[in-house]
Amino acid sequence: MPHSPELSTARWRSSSNSNGGDCVEISDDFPGIVPVRDSKNPTGPAPVLRAAAWDAFISSVK
Repeated sequence: MPHSPELSTARWRSSSNSNGGDCVEISDDFPGIVPVRDSKNPTGPAPVLRAAAWDAFISSVK
């Protein structure tokens, strides 16, 4: 698992398909890794995935 970067200045985004409700948010601010958080709990844990693992996950759910 990649190291956990400082996320206090991360810019978070949700899917364009999100209806403004409860969703997963990611940050594109960190080359090679993708922090992920729950929009309902923005100060909670934010697992960090390797970008390749995130890309594989997105491809599998499309």
